[in-house]
Amino acid sequence: MWTLQDAKNKFSAVVDAALAGTPQEVTRRGKPAVVVLSTSQYRCLLADAKRSRGSFVDHLLAFPGMDRYDETERAEVAPRPVEF
Repeated sequence: MWTLQDAKNKFSAVVDAALAGTPQEVTRRGKPAVVVLSTSQYRCLLADAKRSRGSFVDHLLAFPGMDRYDETERAEVAPRPVEF
C-alpha cells in the first residue's frame, strides 16, 4: 500500500508493480483511495461484471411484488385545475 505522496514520487514503480500482476493500493490521508492495476486485469474485471449481470428488464421483473402488480391498489387522483 502506498501513500499518495509516495505513489506520486515513485509512480514508475507503482506502474511496474501493477504490470507485474500485483494491483497497487494508494491511500489519501490514511484512507484507501484508488487501486492501480494493469489494463489486462481491468478488462478481465469488466468482462466478468458484464457476464454476471442480467439485463435491465430482468432486473425490473425481479422487483419484489411485481407478481402482485394487478392487485396493487392505486389512489385515484384528479388533475389540478390549470388556468391559461
